Amino acid sequence: MTDTPHFPLSAVVGADDLKLALYLTAIDPKIGGVLIEGPRGMAKSTLARGLADLLASGQFVTLPLGATEERLVGTLDLDAALSEGRAQFSPGVLAKADGGVLYVDEVNLLPDHLVDLLLDVAASGTNLVERDGISHRHSAKFVLIGTMNPEEGELRPQLLDRFGLNVALSGHTAPTERGQIIRRRLAFDSDPQGFCAEWEAQQHALRERCQQARSALAGIPLDDATLAQITERCFAAGVDGLRADLVWLRAARAHAAWRGATAIAEEDIDAVAEFALRHRRREHSHPAPQQSQPPSTENANPSEGQGQWGEMPAQALPTGARREVPSWPKKP
Repeated sequence: MTDTPHFPLSAVVGADDLKLALYLTAIDPKIGGVLIEGPRGMAKSTLARGLADLLASGQFVTLPLGATEERLVGTLDLDAALSEGRAQFSPGVLAKADGGVLYVDEVNLLPDHLVDLLLDVAASGTNLVERDGISHRHSAKFVLIGTMNPEEGELRPQLLDRFGLNVALSGHTAPTERGQIIRRRLAFDSDPQGFCAEWEAQQHALRERCQQARSALAGIPLDDATLAQITERCFAAGVDGLRADLVWLRAARAHAAWRGATAIAEEDIDAVAEFALRHRRREHSHPAPQQSQPPSTENANPSEGQGQWGEMPAQALPTGARREVPSWPKKP
């Protein structure tokens, strides 16, 4: 355990849209992660850390901006292969994030080839490292959370599309809510353990709700009527490719599971529409963040929940694909 616990997600004030998107990816990681857009000071890392508490491992790993490909995927010690008859693998960030959250702050400033690589691994759930005919494969199943400030540069459309959901945060917060944010943060800073103990019941309820939704997910059918409505709306929105249709369908099912329903309803489709379409519309040009109608807020959040504090500084290659990495013992 760490000396200082993470700020509990159930205690975060506001940010209902973002919290819902995070809950849905915790319920079905195959949705493909969340890209968060907005200015600094919006508690993006606090929310991402809180998400880790809803997953089995509770693991939270940050990919630093200056990371090399070697540090991301890991390295193979070819000298050990010669002397011991097998390659020794040194785990990278992808291995450490298995079962938890991989957080990439300012993902738009990360080199495109690294963004492409981590999105590949996040989609397949496996990382394959191969060097001179020697390979190592390991599980890399994680929820990818990327953040960016569009004013500092954009992601290429091909990479933008590969994030499952997209949420924009507004930097404007009402005075009453700002006061509540500050009071909770001060209480946490003065006594982290005591604050977390105070919110443990709400945290437990949140974990239980996500676990129940995960268990119920497979029993909710991806029915033809839902698919027909989603495909028509994707066509009307002018999105390229089919990823939006699949993500939207998965997210709607996860939302139904979150509500405790046994079938996808129109409210589930509507609740996640903007998450799936915002970054994929053909005319997408990063419009100013706006407060859309909170999707099913009465059902979407069992607690209060955004903070405006705490900033901190993502899938395996398809079977048969090869990735060349520098041989050990080069340092990342």
